[in-house]
Amino acid sequence: MTDHPSPDLDAALVLGMASTAIPFALSREAEAERWLRILRLHGEAGVALQALGVSEAALEGVAEHHEAEDPIGSGDIVARVGDAAALAAARRNAPCFGTIDVLVAVIDVYGTEFNHVLRAHGTDRDEVLERIELLAA
Repeated sequence: MTDHPSPDLDAALVLGMASTAIPFALSREAEAERWLRILRLHGEAGVALQALGVSEAALEGVAEHHEAEDPIGSGDIVARVGDAAALAAARRNAPCFGTIDVLVAVIDVYGTEFNHVLRAHGTDRDEVLERIELLAA
């Protein structure tokens, strides 16, 4: 086991795309929306999200909070998510982390904001985590 597992190809692609998209988000929920749009198209996270019917467009509007809200992106949120994903992989003694680890890290880092985005796309945190467990079995 390495001290800091590296991303697999799909996870590296997701983190790279997020690093270009997240800085332009105006709120935490806008950041969470960008993560979801990226994750639903890549790797095992994409398989899980699409199996739950998560589509490109939200089924209902995502509330935008513009009142003096700091986006999480103040600081390097992509590195923070990547570190959380690597930690999850390290706990499993995995040499690398994948998009599922990134998805779980985003769920943990964004919390309520990510759950709002998931609900707008027709699912929720519990359904996503249940689907991930089914993929791992």
